[in-house]
Amino acid sequence: MSGVGIIGWIVIGILAGWVAEKVMKRNHGLLTNLAVGVVGALLGGFVAGLLGISFGGWIGSFVIATLGAIILLFLLGLLKRR
Repeated sequence: MSGVGIIGWIVIGILAGWVAEKVMKRNHGLLTNLAVGVVGALLGGFVAGLLGISFGGWIGSFVIATLGAIILLFLLGLLKRR
C-alpha cells in the first residue's frame, strides 16, 4: 500500500477487516478488524506480487487488503478446526 500513509493503512485495514469479517460470517471487534485488515494487506500484497498483479491508490489497496484478509481468516479457520 505504497503512497497511502499510516492513516490510510489504518482506515483501509479497518474497512478491509470489516468486509472480510462479513464475507466470512465472523464477528470481531474494531481492533481485531484492524489487525486482520493490516495483516491481510501484507498477505494480499505478497500474493499479488508473486502473481505479478500491480495495484495502486486507495481502491487497489482496499481490494488487495480485503482479499488478503479473507485469505487470512480462511487459513485461521482451518487452523482452528484442528
